Amino acid sequence: MASYPNTPPIAYAPTEHSAEYPESDGKPMAETDKHREELMRAHQTLIPHFEKFPDVYVSGNLMMYYVEGDSRHSVSPDVFVSFGVGRKQRRIYKIWEEGKPPDFVLEFSSKNTFRNDLGDKKALYASLGVAEYFLYDAERLYLPAPLMGFRLVSGVYVPIAARADGSVPSETLGLDLHVRETGLRFYDPGAQMWLPTPAERLDAAEQRADAEKQRADAEKQRADASEAETARLREELERLKART
Repeated sequence: MASYPNTPPIAYAPTEHSAEYPESDGKPMAETDKHREELMRAHQTLIPHFEKFPDVYVSGNLMMYYVEGDSRHSVSPDVFVSFGVGRKQRRIYKIWEEGKPPDFVLEFSSKNTFRNDLGDKKALYASLGVAEYFLYDAERLYLPAPLMGFRLVSGVYVPIAARADGSVPSETLGLDLHVRETGLRFYDPGAQMWLPTPAERLDAAEQRADAEKQRADAEKQRADASEAETARLREELERLKART
């Protein structure tokens, strides 16, 4: 096995693994390829959006424990965002050590989870104090609406009214969630722009690289042309000198 002596181990937050609090519940990350792809895309879309804020932690499929000393009380949100806890590597999330629950949770509902998402899990997140709870039905088969949002008011979740275009605003994130043909998307109303997906960021990076290469090639062509013109003028001058 290759070793990397110059690479230090990752320093995790204090909520690191212990036998008392397992890192996995043994369940698969998602039921279908579509669920997994959309879940990962949502996660990887939100992380860059908040990367300039060091106190914002975006994660998902991480074991979250909410009763100290009892590992039976756990939940693993598909995607969650927590403000004010610091962005650092974590193996698990202990609410009593972090000092707070996540502020935003997004669950991807499926045939096997939608009843629990609308029932016990919803009640759990409300009891923990999660400010906003969103549900997304990627297959548009199980929830009353493909996208649903709830905001905590006096300890009870109140439905967030969808806008005329079907989007549901998240006050916590400062973003609007939309269901589009390509799936779940996030829109920043302040910046008036869609948050780019990983694929879109890659395309943009490739376009920037291509544009930079074209600029460099054009600059080289101009430099070569200038050098050739200078050489021509020098030769012409030498010929004129030779005639006199």
